[in-house]
Amino acid sequence: MNILAFPGQGSQKIGMGKLFYENFSIAKNVFHEVDEALKFKLSKLIFDGDLNELSLTSNTQPALMTVSIAILRVFLEENKIDINQKFKFVCGHSLGEFTALCAANVISLKDTANLLKIRGQSMQEAVPAGEGSMAALISSDFSKLDDLLNVAKKCGVCEIANHNSSEQIVISGQTKAVQEVVNNSSKYSIKRALLLNVSAPFHCSLMMPAQIRLQNELKEINFNVPDLPIICNYTAASENNPEKLKDNIINQVTNKVRWKETMEFALDKKINTVVECGSGKVLSGLFKRFSKDLNVYNIETTEDLKDLKI
Repeated sequence: MNILAFPGQGSQKIGMGKLFYENFSIAKNVFHEVDEALKFKLSKLIFDGDLNELSLTSNTQPALMTVSIAILRVFLEENKIDINQKFKFVCGHSLGEFTALCAANVISLKDTANLLKIRGQSMQEAVPAGEGSMAALISSDFSKLDDLLNVAKKCGVCEIANHNSSEQIVISGQTKAVQEVVNNSSKYSIKRALLLNVSAPFHCSLMMPAQIRLQNELKEINFNVPDLPIICNYTAASENNPEKLKDNIINQVTNKVRWKETMEFALDKKINTVVECGSGKVLSGLFKRFSKDLNVYNIETTEDLKDLKI
């Protein structure tokens, strides 16, 4: 059985998806539809723009989604398959869960683009610039992490944002508190602690203003029953119910991305093949390290299409 996965923030690069745009009309249509929805030439920024501008959260989120959906639609059309013929579940990391909702026809491409623009803006505005940070912690032993976080919390908010694998956890919070974790990490069995180049502290309680705004925006959006179940970040379980999918995508803003548990869920459901659609190979790498029993593919370039047979 197969699963589709869509990347999150950090995978963006200038030129991503350009060859799909140039060679496949179905991909070109995706980029044009998003440009029209946003009333902004996002495609020009993606293909020929400045990386710093593309890396603004309000641009990154709809951009990565657009590239992933364009690649997915080319893949499905070239192989003449329906998404639920070949795939058992669909999932995505953080903003990638919105891509998953679009891929499964829960929400339209236009609505997805607009929601991600709003989500990105509101996440950026939730905390003043410089006052929030994130850091990646690398270790084979996280048994003392709670003690480390308790030390940091004396300096402010500091929470787990992403549990990506048994060796990688990302923390998020107020800059002073996150810096405290980085400074003291080696005393608590953390092998490496790296501050991340992000513009806001995602997936922690500081994002509550963004969560409230997204919740208000979603009141106007109708969620359809998905073409196939979506494994949600908030629960690390599959969901078909449209209202629960909406609740999960709202709660995801202030809660951790349970990616390790998502991979465990997939393996428990006898998934043997993972296909990541979009820029970068972050999720492919996590799945590969998670289990040697998984066949893992990434469709990032037009060449990758030729190598993938499922």
